[in-house]
Amino acid sequence: MRIVQKFGGTSVGSLERIKKTAMIVKQSLEAGNEIAVVVSAMSGETNRLIQLAKDMSDEPTPREMDALVATGEQVSAALLAIELQRLGIAAYSFNGAQAGFKTNDSFERASIQTVESDHLIAHMKKGAVPVVTGFQGVDQHGNITTLGRGGSDTSAVALAIAVKADICDIYTDVDGIYTTDPRITNKASKIDHISYEEMLEFASLGAKVLQTRSVGLAMRYNMPIHLRSSFEPDVLGTMVTKEDCQMERAEITGVAYNRDEAKITIQGIPDQPGIAGNVFAPVANAGINVDVIVQNVSEDGFTDLTFTVPRNDFHATIKLLNDLQTSLNARAVIGDDSVAKVSIIGVGMRSHAGVAKKMFQVLANENINIQMITTSEIKVTVVLDEKYVELAVRALHQAFGLDGK
Repeated sequence: MRIVQKFGGTSVGSLERIKKTAMIVKQSLEAGNEIAVVVSAMSGETNRLIQLAKDMSDEPTPREMDALVATGEQVSAALLAIELQRLGIAAYSFNGAQAGFKTNDSFERASIQTVESDHLIAHMKKGAVPVVTGFQGVDQHGNITTLGRGGSDTSAVALAIAVKADICDIYTDVDGIYTTDPRITNKASKIDHISYEEMLEFASLGAKVLQTRSVGLAMRYNMPIHLRSSFEPDVLGTMVTKEDCQMERAEITGVAYNRDEAKITIQGIPDQPGIAGNVFAPVANAGINVDVIVQNVSEDGFTDLTFTVPRNDFHATIKLLNDLQTSLNARAVIGDDSVAKVSIIGVGMRSHAGVAKKMFQVLANENINIQMITTSEIKVTVVLDEKYVELAVRALHQAFGLDGK
């Protein structure tokens, strides 16, 4: 098999961990596989580099920030290549440019355009291991660019697609995706197989195991991902692939939550065409992501518009809308930064009626008030008071038969 193995920050967080990671690569090679590796920076290194820049300047330019933080992955790649060489394996480290990652010129959040990988494939066919820096590339002007936080996952999937790998192994400090957060209930269990669509929903709701962009890329090119632990490399993790239509699916696959939420309401705005655009265009221009949106029924020509934003954007959004209040003809802008989202996720919803009704009844039985609701074909999300998150997750996990599944 041809495999791309990606190792996160904890997997290369120390020299000892790098040595253990090298042994995982060595064992894969000895099993007859062709291997390419993608690495993150050592755990905590990116934050350290960012802080150095902030100590120098209140507003370092995005170009120099990319040049700075990209060095973290170069250290990891070189050290792993050195260890592999010590083990008698032909290994070569490549930064993003050397590996052929071409991106656009959006510093700090670049998008991969192409990966010129013929030279990497040539190394793999000879039994050598390219060790590639994740999270980075180079634009058309030769500038170093980075893909944004978590971008190493996207680098790994993109490389797997480019070298025509059979699978992309993502090694982290956990052994897969669970039916819910094991820290909330010890009855959570590992999911052996999950669809791309379900994984996208889990990732969008704060599951830190896999970055959303990487899942979308894998789904587009049908690249299987195996999420597994570098601390227990012999244990099978969670396979992320296209939906298996041959199997009867349970009502839901898991329960997810996100505490990083805030709710904002614009009260008494004129209910007329274009008002939503007048609200959300400046919010989008400020780089703030809006999620759940609810518009109340119009009364006397006025309506209320409520939506959620990431909690760290709460104050900036409130200030922005207060500044726009007069031009929007709004009566008031109010907010609450103590809310959270809880979601049930599963492709089984397509063939099971009454899933939303059951969710709402379970929460009602626990006297949990639902503030907002949004749905998709495979997800139902509610916004509620943050203090009820753990109670809601445990109740839903049990009600949908996931305890000890």
